Amino acid sequence: MALPILKSAVACADFSRTVQPYISQLNNLPQQIYQSATDPQALKEIYLNTNPLISAFALSLFLAPIFLVVSEINRNYSQVDRFWSILPTFYNLHYVAYAHAKGLPTQRLNSLAIISTIWSARLTFNYWRKGGYQIGSEDYRWEILRKYINPPLFFVFNVVFISLAQSVLLFSVTMPTYVLLLSSPIVPADTSDMVFSQLILGAVFLAFTADQQQWDYQTAKQSYRKTAKIPAGTSFTARDLDRGFLTHGLWSLSRHPNFLAEQSVWVFLYAWSCYVTKSYYNWSGLGAVAYMILFQASTWFTELVTSGKYEDYKIYQQRVGKFVPSLLGPGVGDLNEEEEKEKGKKEN
Repeated sequence: MALPILKSAVACADFSRTVQPYISQLNNLPQQIYQSATDPQALKEIYLNTNPLISAFALSLFLAPIFLVVSEINRNYSQVDRFWSILPTFYNLHYVAYAHAKGLPTQRLNSLAIISTIWSARLTFNYWRKGGYQIGSEDYRWEILRKYINPPLFFVFNVVFISLAQSVLLFSVTMPTYVLLLSSPIVPADTSDMVFSQLILGAVFLAFTADQQQWDYQTAKQSYRKTAKIPAGTSFTARDLDRGFLTHGLWSLSRHPNFLAEQSVWVFLYAWSCYVTKSYYNWSGLGAVAYMILFQASTWFTELVTSGKYEDYKIYQQRVGKFVPSLLGPGVGDLNEEEEKEKGKKEN
């Protein structure tokens, strides 16, 4: 049996009943797929007879060595990055498809599928317009890390973190969807689903707005540097563009509003699973927690690079919160005045 027999909402969040009994399916799954590779009907049976969480996890493990080999051959370590906006939605759609195939109620899952697709389209578009899918494009942070980590150690880092851990992470953030799948026959869809849907959509819209503001600023900055003229139609001043980083709009409230929104998407999904299963917490939140830990680490590294590149960034850090707006802090305020004071101190 691919799914557990459950009679209560709380049971849907019980790891010992919904996950542990199916872990052993991982052992035989590769051989089963190999033996049935040319038989579509047999593959369909394998798909339906395998727990959907296990099959999704298996895919994340299968992709890891592919990411590893491609990255080492091309000496380009942004292979996972290219699928960052695609794989979570693929896993979510997998759960939805499985529920349809099993004849389970899918109203809640259908809504999630639409929202996840919107999330994916936004992030994919933003990555594309920044040149992420161009041949040879690579996250600048990997290049910096390679300068400080010797090749053998970086290879280990690639195996363990870049290729494997990140692939599994993109699966793990969607684990609450499995919980929602299990609860669908027990907990009917209601208005609370609309509330959580709106929260996730709100986070997606926040991320879109933040990314658009950053795109407008970077476009204006590049034009200004080429022509030494402030582009027509922009609200930025010469001081804003000389500073090198954005401090207007959402970026006056948070140093990384897009990152805040991105993390919120998966936290809200996890909260949705908790609400439906009438639990304060459950095992499926591990993915969201890991996602936030990764963002803490990557943001720290990003800001380390940025503060070394722009001397005024440290003042910005003091005045504006990293993710959540600081209610007690001074805010961005008159950053120009603060920057002039700091420069005056250095000159004296």
